[in-house]
Parts: sequence; structure tokens; C-alpha cells
Amino acid sequence: MARGWESKSVESQVEAREYSRKAGMPNRTNEQMEIERKSDSLLLQRVRVMREIESSSNARHRKTLEDGLKYLEDSLGALGWKK
Repeated sequence: MARGWESKSVESQVEAREYSRKAGMPNRTNEQMEIERKSDSLLLQRVRVMREIESSSNARHRKTLEDGLKYLEDSLGALGWKK
């Protein structure tokens, strides 16, 4: 019984992968996937820094965070992200 369940799970995963390929998921190169990973990482860091800026009460700490935010946005801009 467990073996049958496992086979169904694997089968559904294979079908889902094939569907996503056929459903318009463009074939991306390794370079495009790397850029997407970097962009996602930078965007998450940007959100975290923005939240810290909002809750920061120390002016020097806020200035450091704002400089970091500018760096993140510049890095995102280099990857083609627009604000």
C-alpha cells in the first residue's frame, strides 16, 4: 500500500513538472536563473532594511540603514530592476 502511494506521489510530481514546462514557463538559461536568484535575495534584504528603517529611533543607525538601502537598490538596478 505504501509503495502505491509513493508511486502516485512521484507520478503527480512528474506531471506537475511537465505541465509547468508546457504552460508557458519559458526556458531560462543558467545566467537568467542566477540573476533571478540574486534579485530575489536583494529584494528580501531590501524589505528587511526598510522595516528596520521604519522602526529605528537612532539617527546614526537609520543613516547606516539608508546607505545600505541605496546600495541594495543600486545592485537591483544593475540587474535590471526598476523601482
